[in-house]
Amino acid sequence: MKYLRLILITLGMVFGHPGFGDETPLSPYMAKIVGQEDFVYVWTLGMEGLGDGSDKLVTIDANPKSKTFGKVIHTVSVGGRHEAHHSGFTDDRKFLWAGGLDTSKIFIFDVHSNPAKPKLVKVIDDFVTKSGGVVGPHTTYALPGRMIISGLSNNKDYGGRTALVEYTNDGNYVATYWMPTDDNLQGAVKTGKYADGYGYDVRALPRLDIMLTSSFTGHKNYMRDFGELVQDEKAMKEFGNTMVLWDLNDRRPKMIFDVPGAPLEIRCAWHPNHNYCLTSTALTAKIWLIYLDDKGQWHAKAVSDIGDPSKTPLPVDISIESDDQRLWVTTFMDGTAHLFDISDPFHPKEVYKKKIGAQVNMVSQSWDGKRVYFSSSLLSKWDKKGKDNEQFVKAYRWDGKALSPLFAIDFIQEKLGRPHQMRFGAHALYR
Repeated sequence: MKYLRLILITLGMVFGHPGFGDETPLSPYMAKIVGQEDFVYVWTLGMEGLGDGSDKLVTIDANPKSKTFGKVIHTVSVGGRHEAHHSGFTDDRKFLWAGGLDTSKIFIFDVHSNPAKPKLVKVIDDFVTKSGGVVGPHTTYALPGRMIISGLSNNKDYGGRTALVEYTNDGNYVATYWMPTDDNLQGAVKTGKYADGYGYDVRALPRLDIMLTSSFTGHKNYMRDFGELVQDEKAMKEFGNTMVLWDLNDRRPKMIFDVPGAPLEIRCAWHPNHNYCLTSTALTAKIWLIYLDDKGQWHAKAVSDIGDPSKTPLPVDISIESDDQRLWVTTFMDGTAHLFDISDPFHPKEVYKKKIGAQVNMVSQSWDGKRVYFSSSLLSKWDKKGKDNEQFVKAYRWDGKALSPLFAIDFIQEKLGRPHQMRFGAHALYR
């Protein structure tokens, strides 16, 4: 049954079965929006003294035929500030799971009953106890009937050692899978110096039966003022330097790669003959390629610089085009979007860049590659201060040569908060 499942997944990816694929960052198990998205759902951090001050899910009308195009049409506050960060749909795309890195609560929104007006239907408030001490739910990633959640920390020392946690789509706890460490490799092969046990993102290549995880830092660092953090030499050594290759079916770590400098978002190739994934390292500003060679062996290799690494541009997000030809990279410190030609993934070349704002964090692009969206907030205590604390969602048209503005929303002016991650919605998914 395991190999039959892999064969069916591969056939679906080759022949475009509607059950596979999605906008480029998301799970291959989900239906994709191949045309115009109707909505952008923005998981937003509350700001004290601004509006209700709470974290919230903000819905933006993204359909240019609509009278409210480019406007906020709905908000759902969750009460309090939880360090809203990442979110992800279930495999049937009916529910959006959104996590808080500080309180470790997970908020589940119904996005299918009325896609224009999502509603909060469940809160998981025992994530730490059920998982056995995992803190900071980060990526919420769809597997068949399951959500796999990457943690950032733990409740013993609030450092970077953490785990993957599995739930059913109904929000019931299934299992915890701790990251391999030097004192417990769990059968994984250590290919370099590190087995730090840190976590961040998770992505799957189902046709190869593998998952990849990356690594960041623990609660005591990500909830600390950024200016103070970078002056603390000891704290700056407590960032992840690894990626782990897992057996997808068995949820078992297989190999540990050295990827120094906090590898963050993972984006895997979509073409069935492209056996690789990409990441970027925040602290060393490099693109890394994790690839399967002709002999069936996996490797990790730094393949390009991002901007000038000596200036610490802090790359924070990446988005691969659906044809695997180009890769968007955002750098937080200079507020710039970079586009790389990755037609040869071993030799990426920057072909375009544009300053988006004083700071920029997440980038999301449509499946057809014609629209690119950017949001501004990294973490509540890492965002810039004063006039550079711009908080926005900006949408652009991409014509293959340059970005041109579609709309921009000032989240401070609208009294909404700090916009972090964006997900797309469409009426047609639920008809």
